[in-house]
Amino acid sequence: MRVMSSGEAWVGTWRPHKARGPIAALYGSPGPKYALPGLTGALNHDPTKKAAPRFSFGARHERKIEISPGPCYLIPSNITRLGRDGPAAFSLYSRQKDPKLPQAPGPGKYSPEHAGKSVFHSAPAYSLSGRSKEVINIQTPGPASYTLPPVLGHNTVDKSAAPSFSLYGRSKNNNFHDDLQKTPGPAAYNVVDPSIYREKHPQFSMKGRNFPPGASTKTPGPGSHYPEKVTFTRAKAPSFSFGMRHSDYITPLIVDKPEE
Repeated sequence: MRVMSSGEAWVGTWRPHKARGPIAALYGSPGPKYALPGLTGALNHDPTKKAAPRFSFGARHERKIEISPGPCYLIPSNITRLGRDGPAAFSLYSRQKDPKLPQAPGPGKYSPEHAGKSVFHSAPAYSLSGRSKEVINIQTPGPASYTLPPVLGHNTVDKSAAPSFSLYGRSKNNNFHDDLQKTPGPAAYNVVDPSIYREKHPQFSMKGRNFPPGASTKTPGPGSHYPEKVTFTRAKAPSFSFGMRHSDYITPLIVDKPEE
């Protein structure tokens, strides 16, 4: 908005004032940039609409000039559709070269005395190798660290054992020197409920006495209820709310960042 100085004079009756309503120029939109897809043609057709079948015309191929050798190749007269016709013919080849001497090993190259283990049965043979250096670092237990399972008693592992019995000490209960005064009397035992081992009859309980509400009862009054707001048992009319109107003239909130 332009501010006029006191020395300038206004021309006409128009004076600058605040807009009474929203101005369409203040709200930008993409305009007709976004259009609906077309219903004709094969490209960018609307996928929600039915399209008729479409066909395309192929391009014209270039005519190639066939280059052939022509009738310079004459088929022999003795060639028929069943093959060559005529008597048996032979051809003469040149003499072959003398074959080279075979480079095979002689009898002295073989050692039949070493083939005894492959042909005949022999006893197993073993060799003694040197002690490895890694054996020093291996902390394996010796033969005395292992014990064989017992073969006597009831703790046998791989042997069948006869039934074994053990003798316990004399019990202090029901002994001849037991004090019978410390035993429970007849009153220490409760009678078993007959409903446990026989048919159980229905049982009833008595509740406390209910008193009717009086003047001292705290109940809500008639003004605490709103029957006009009940929408569970009757139809409700649609309700709408108005949103906040946004404007480009509102200054955004600027918060100063603290200096690091």
